[in-house]
Amino acid sequence: MIRRSFLAALAIAAAMPLAAWAQAPLKVVATTGMIADAVRQVGGDQVEVKGLMGPGVDPHAYRQTRSDIVAMTRADLVLWHGLYLEAQMEDFFEDLGRKQTVVAVAESVDNSKLRAHDDYADKYDPHIWMSPALWADVVTKVQETLTEARPEAAEIFAANAQVHLSELDALTAYAEQALTAVPEDSRVLLTAHDAFGYFGAAYGYEVMGVQGISTQSEAGLNRIGELVDTLVDRQLTAVFVESSVSDRSMRALIEGAAAKGHKVSVGGELYSDAMGEPGTYEGTYVGMLDHNITVIAGALGADVPDQGLNGKLSAGF
Repeated sequence: MIRRSFLAALAIAAAMPLAAWAQAPLKVVATTGMIADAVRQVGGDQVEVKGLMGPGVDPHAYRQTRSDIVAMTRADLVLWHGLYLEAQMEDFFEDLGRKQTVVAVAESVDNSKLRAHDDYADKYDPHIWMSPALWADVVTKVQETLTEARPEAAEIFAANAQVHLSELDALTAYAEQALTAVPEDSRVLLTAHDAFGYFGAAYGYEVMGVQGISTQSEAGLNRIGELVDTLVDRQLTAVFVESSVSDRSMRALIEGAAAKGHKVSVGGELYSDAMGEPGTYEGTYVGMLDHNITVIAGALGADVPDQGLNGKLSAGF
């Protein structure tokens, strides 16, 4: 299916009029790496993409820099996530949107598919990229936005989107296979903050975060104590650190459990709010999720491929 879609994309691209290729690429600025990757996958040679938030960057706390502002004011399109993820930048995007095209791509997802926010009654959990099925809605919104900006390349965008959506289907199938191979009583995911709610809902995992949905929420001593008791009482043996969040609280959990005679170890580092290094497989959306799925399933007892779904993970697990 993916092979046929790829060939179809090539055929459509070859049939496009030369005018579609003669134009300079659309200059697109995206806030998160996940959005930037979706634009690259759908836009192909028709786009030139700048991502503002690189590996290890926490979008909950990010503020635009002077160079970011320059890049966004010069862009043809500015795509941000929305759903209160980039809370510190919302006023800026509102002002910028009066002058040029600025789109909150995640807000295209139907509210009925979203989880309520822990801290704000009128907000939703923004971490929808943790479910490839939900992220497919964002990819479709990216396709629509690029098409509106450059309608003469509509067929190219549609074909590229079809290829990428097929990749997301394959990722979903792998996740279901790998994660359901974990024994049911081990399907508990304890991380630094509550970024994996959609992941847990999609694959039947109980998810616990030391902090809430936003990394700006405080993790008090009571919360640490409660989670230590949970680890000991339920004999859970693995917790997971995140690439964009300090591991301080997770180390406190491990030390607290050890003080009660229960050994807990780090099951692995997960990509939560940011992808891996540019130029690596984990620096793509598919690679990011492949990594998370493989690390979680392997650490919790499933037999998973050493190099993940596509054999491209940079380290075996």
